[in-house]
This record gives sequence, structure tokens and C-alpha cells, in this order.
Amino acid sequence: MQASVTLLDGSMFTCTVEKQARGLQLFEKVCEHINLLERDYFALSFRDADNNKNWLDPGKEMKKQVRGVPWNFSFNVKFYPPDPAQLSEDITRYFLCLQLRQDIVSGRLPCSFATHTILGSYTVQSELGDYDPDDCGADYISELCFAPNQTKEMEEKITELHKSYRGMTPAEAEMHFLENVKKLSMYGVDLHHAKDSEGVAIMLGVCNSGLLVYRDRLRINRFSWPKILKISYKRNNFYIKIRPGEFEQFESTIGFKLFNHRAAKRLWKVCVEHHSFFRLLSPEETPKKFLTLGSKFRYSGRTQIQSRRASAQISRPAPHFPRCISKRSMLSRSLDGGTREFCISYVSQSANNMGSGLYGASKAIAISDLITTVTPEKRMEESSEVQGKKQCRWLILNQTLNLSNYLSPCTNFSFFPIPEEMQKPQSTISALRRSFLEGGEGEGGGMTEWEKRLASSPLRRVDDSPMIEPLEPDEVRQSWMGYLVALGSQTPAVGKYCFIVKLPTVFVYCVTAQPVSL
Repeated sequence: MQASVTLLDGSMFTCTVEKQARGLQLFEKVCEHINLLERDYFALSFRDADNNKNWLDPGKEMKKQVRGVPWNFSFNVKFYPPDPAQLSEDITRYFLCLQLRQDIVSGRLPCSFATHTILGSYTVQSELGDYDPDDCGADYISELCFAPNQTKEMEEKITELHKSYRGMTPAEAEMHFLENVKKLSMYGVDLHHAKDSEGVAIMLGVCNSGLLVYRDRLRINRFSWPKILKISYKRNNFYIKIRPGEFEQFESTIGFKLFNHRAAKRLWKVCVEHHSFFRLLSPEETPKKFLTLGSKFRYSGRTQIQSRRASAQISRPAPHFPRCISKRSMLSRSLDGGTREFCISYVSQSANNMGSGLYGASKAIAISDLITTVTPEKRMEESSEVQGKKQCRWLILNQTLNLSNYLSPCTNFSFFPIPEEMQKPQSTISALRRSFLEGGEGEGGGMTEWEKRLASSPLRRVDDSPMIEPLEPDEVRQSWMGYLVALGSQTPAVGKYCFIVKLPTVFVYCVTAQPVSL
């Protein structure tokens, strides 16, 4: 039988398997093709005749699971690790990033504007590398898709952050991406449509911590795995038995109604697998008795603890794999006015020619209305700052500073590094959101974004004291003054005129005998 598997980068893997082959045989072929060792977090999925997503059981024959539809599968993340930093290999984190980008673009993982911006900037840094003004045009990321409701303002903000990541490796960018995305409330949640006891439409979400209940996009209840005693289903009803609380004497059972019997069984199997993978030390054995009550289904793979132990034993060198966007070439202007074609990838030495059709295929995904973005005002243009940096760099490199009319022969230059906390880019969502709220004056009459939001609130006025005080800019000024005072104590030229030239990584402190005008 011919089986086709769509990989996370959008490429297609085709192989021939026996008709009686089990799901594990196909899964192992896919993992060998992409050179993946940490396999326990991934699985193969397929669509049945009703277009419902099902996970391929590795222990059962494929012909008994895939009926009436072609053997077309997808390679996906099944168990989202709570802490991606504990994964051993960069290639595993890269595949996890590809899956999360699909979740974000399709709307399955809702994000705010600030979250879309910072995650998109790390995606560009991972795929394209450092920003190069010669190769990157004005709209070099306009063809990439980062969000369902992508705007021009979002692309400009992503470009601004991308410029500040110079020197960051792709592996570091992916790690920053995962550290931010794992904090989202819908990270790793597998949603299923259902109805409560009153017939109200809800969503049941299964994740590493337990079972979540959503209504109108809001989480209304949470049942952690330690709180759940038993999970069962009967016909199209799904039941969970809850452990009694501190002031309760009896157990309680909560029921949900699903679309049909197959949907209830599918949800039950997902709950059993997630509970076994994240909570147990080792999987339970399948009952061997001929006459047993209930289903014989048990999770047959390794648990998270077993997977981490196996990952710690990996001793091979770090595998090389390409990071190439959409397997397509980007066009940029050459010096002679024509166009040159290039494809950016890191270490293309690999036995597997893996493309990346994620961004090209993402535009064909139906736009979901799960995300409601908040569009902030554009930050102030920094053209003057960039121009000043270029001028100062030119002055220092020419060693004349273009100030021969002002500098005396005893001019003293001192170099000292910029403090690390001032060089660090806005690498977290909270820092980006805070900088947006404390942004400078805009079109709103000198009001910050924080004050504008307070003014638009029907319950508060601008002159009211805010509930959360924004960061005072005096702290930054005090930090600068502390370095100037420390520098002045080391400089013998006291009482002379001085100025400071700011470069990307150092300050140049100049002492002159006369005032200097730049």
C-alpha cells in the first residue's frame, strides 16, 4: 500500500508499507526520514470519512483504522512538553516550533497583538538569520504569515524587533519562541466540541494538566488529573468522576454529551493517553484476560519520564538540518539592477531534503475568529537615532571625529561597555507590552498609551491615579548617571567639556577643552 505523510515543514513523504502493517512501522519510517530520535511527543494523524481528526494507533493494523479514505497522514505533535527547554536536541525543538506556528496561523492558539509580534520576530530570526539591509527589502516579511489577522503594523513591529536580534543563532531564537509560547493559556490544548447537561454548547480541552471546559471562548472550569478518579463513556455521553473536596463526603460524576459514539470514544482515548503520558511512571499493561469489562485500550508508548531518561542517553553529534522558508526562493536586487535568487538555510548538509511549505500553505487555512487583536499605535520613528549612530561610527573610525576645529591636543577618549540590561532586547511579551504602554508622545496630545486607555475607560479619568503604576523613566536616567559618575571619578580631566558618543556596544567618552557641537 502507498502511504503519504505530510511533514511539519509542508513537504511530502511517500513510502510503501504492507497492507497488514501496524501504525508503528509507518511512524518509524517517518522518524528515520527526518532524523528524529525524541519521538514520543509526536504521532501520525488522519481524517476519517466524516473529516474528523484521529490519531493512528501504533499497535493496531492500519487497514483496521483507516477505512474508506486514502492513506494520507500528517506528522504532528501529540503531547506538547510543558517545558520545551528539557528537550535534548535542537531538531526536536525545531519541529515543535513548526507545529506551534501552524497552531497560531490557523487560530487554534489565540494570541494578542504583542504576542504575535514577538513570536513573529523570533520566527524571522530563526528562518532568515540576522537582518541585512542589503538583502532584506522594505517588505521582506510581507509574504510570510504570522497571524490569522495579520496587519501592516504588525509586520513593521516584527521588522523592528528583528533588527535588534543581531548575533542570535536560530537555536536561540527557537528557544526564546518556545519560552514565550508555552505561557499561553491554550498551549497544547486539544479541543473537542460537546454540550453540558443543560444542552449548552461548550468545548472540552485536554492538556498535560487535566481537562478544561470552555464556553464562549472563556475557560469556565478546570479538572486536574489528580482530581479526576475515573473517565468513562457510554454511547455519546462522556463522564468524569471527581474526587470529593475537603468539605464533601461523596464522589460526584459530571457528564457531557458529544456528537456521537465515535466522538465520545475519541475524547476518552485522548484523555487516557494524556493522563498516562504526563502522570504515570510507566504505561499500564493491556488486560490479557479473554472476558474483561470495558475497553482493552491502553496507552502503549513511553511516558514523559521514560522519554526524558531516554533523551539523556543520546550521544550522537547534533544533527544538521536545513531551515529554509517554503522551499521557495526570495528575490532581491543586485548591484547591477537585475534580480538575484537565493534561498537562506543553515547547514543544508542532511540526508533528508526537507522543504518548508508552512507559510505558503498557511494562507489556504480558513481564518478563524478565535483571536481578537488589539491594534496599538505605531512607535516613534527611529530614523534620527539610526542616522546619529551611523554618523558617530563614521567619526570614530576615521579617528578624526570631524572635530579638529574644536578638540585640543589633550583630548582624552575612554571606552566602556554598555550595561548588559541596556543591551538586552525586548525578549519577553511582558517587556514588549510594558514598552508599548509606556510609549512616548504620539498624536494624542502628549498622552502615553497607558493614559489613553485610562481616558477611554468609562469608570476612570486621566487624572485618576492608575491601578498599576508604570515604570518610572527616572530609574533609567539614574542608571545612566551612575555610570557617568563612576567614569568621571576615573577621569583626571575635571571641569573640562565632555560628550558621549553611543555605539551599538560601547560608549565613547570624550573630554575636550572647548564646547563641542555635533
